[in-house]
Amino acid sequence: MDPSLYRAATRGDVATLKRLLEADPSILDSKTPQLNTALHLAALHGHADFAREVLNVTAEELLAATNADGDTPLHLAARYGELGVAELLVGRARTWPEDLRSPLMMTNTAGDTPLHEAVRNHRSSVAVLLLDADPDRGHDLNGMGESPLGMAAREGLLLVVVKIVDHPWVAQRFQEHVRGTALHLAVLGQHVGIVEVLLEKRPELIDLTDSEGNNALHYAAQKKHAQAVEILLNKRMNLAYKRNHEQQSPLHIATHYGSTEAITTLLRCCPDVAEMVDNNGHNALHTSVISGRTHALRITLCLLRRVRPKEILNQVDKNGNTPLHLAASMSRIQSALLLLNDRRIDPCILNRDGQTARSLLEIKGEMMDTYETYLWKHLKRQEAIRCRNQRIPPVTFGRAARASVQEEFSRSVEIQLLIAALVATVAFAATFTMPGGYNQTDGTAIHSHRAAFKVFVVSNSIAMSCSSAVLLFFLSARQNPVKFVVDQLVWGHRLTFLACLAMLVSFMTAVYVTVAPTVRWPVYMVIAMGAGTPVFVLLMLGREVIFLPL
Repeated sequence: MDPSLYRAATRGDVATLKRLLEADPSILDSKTPQLNTALHLAALHGHADFAREVLNVTAEELLAATNADGDTPLHLAARYGELGVAELLVGRARTWPEDLRSPLMMTNTAGDTPLHEAVRNHRSSVAVLLLDADPDRGHDLNGMGESPLGMAAREGLLLVVVKIVDHPWVAQRFQEHVRGTALHLAVLGQHVGIVEVLLEKRPELIDLTDSEGNNALHYAAQKKHAQAVEILLNKRMNLAYKRNHEQQSPLHIATHYGSTEAITTLLRCCPDVAEMVDNNGHNALHTSVISGRTHALRITLCLLRRVRPKEILNQVDKNGNTPLHLAASMSRIQSALLLLNDRRIDPCILNRDGQTARSLLEIKGEMMDTYETYLWKHLKRQEAIRCRNQRIPPVTFGRAARASVQEEFSRSVEIQLLIAALVATVAFAATFTMPGGYNQTDGTAIHSHRAAFKVFVVSNSIAMSCSSAVLLFFLSARQNPVKFVVDQLVWGHRLTFLACLAMLVSFMTAVYVTVAPTVRWPVYMVIAMGAGTPVFVLLMLGREVIFLPL
């Protein structure tokens, strides 16, 4: 493209455009390497007057011209929300010859119309303008099978949704998409206002499913969004009993995603939905265990206290496994312990292989870690109490294997004890070697009046207290190490981490108090390195620095 025309188009310089056209009327035929015309550039930068002058010279050719991405000028105006240019281009498109495809309908290489671009980029005013010009475009599908209606519902563009659904459309024109209908997407985006509008204006959407057979309530069950669940159940109660292609009910989906609010609403409205099983014979409790959502399992157990409890809680799947079997075989320690604490759970049930939950754990033998050993002891004790008159597999997990597990744990305890002892020693020593020393007259700390010194005292006290608590925790582990690992190891680990952080803060403040009065830049480097240390550790090791996996 001619450099003068390019600069004029990006700046909206109409006078320069007129001068260039007088010198060479064909200059508008030039394009950039991306095949953008001067009208593309004017639309991109929002220069309506420049675009009007270009259209006065050659309207049809440039209005329908496409760049390398298949975008017309109207695509660009819609994408970047240039309402003034969009109004101009839409006005010209309204008078488009009927034998030619209108710029309102033209698609780019991704299959998007200008309306798709406006909705995707949250340009509501431009989207409403385009819908006023051609309301039928609200249901066009792009290359990904998305319609502007579905996109607007997902993005929460209420005005656009209302504009589309107020215009009549033939139900047969609707095409299902793998991501669901507009109602599915509104529910998934948690846009309650749009959900209510769609249910009021287009109630037929509530019966439609996605390509996997999920209805809108399946989608609502994924999110911790009880209000959407209630709205859908009030509109159509039997949605709670509809299954997808995997025979999963909305309750299965809620327990899989750990959506406790959805679980609560579903079970309070339709308590018998807990009896439903999927293709594998799994009920909601099985699904909670498999997904590792302990909080979902806890709320489900609580809500099922009065709903045929023993049948559901001890229900077996196609392999004869109860939720307790699955928790043991998958090493879901917290879930298994939660189940065992419920007296309705029967630990004596055999699966199709003749295994109890306890014997499933024993298959691992010496590969059992300390967590699993703790669970194994609980299962063994429950069997001894409740399975005396029943035939169950013999105990095969010997003393040697248990000793190996406890020996490994003892080594980890010793390491934690050493770390806590070091932190406690450093914190204790810092108390008697205060930064800057003591006043020889009254024996008080010289820098006690400074704010940084007060931070040092507090952080050093936290380090001392936390490390002392860890020492007491781990010393008690000697008495019952297997019980200790579940009951106290997590808190011991967290307190050690907190003690180290406090010691790091006390170190930084001590340097600041003693060095900053004379020279600043080394202090700032020390603070930067100290503050960056925990961030680096978290980035490298993740959340398990604080939360031990169970």
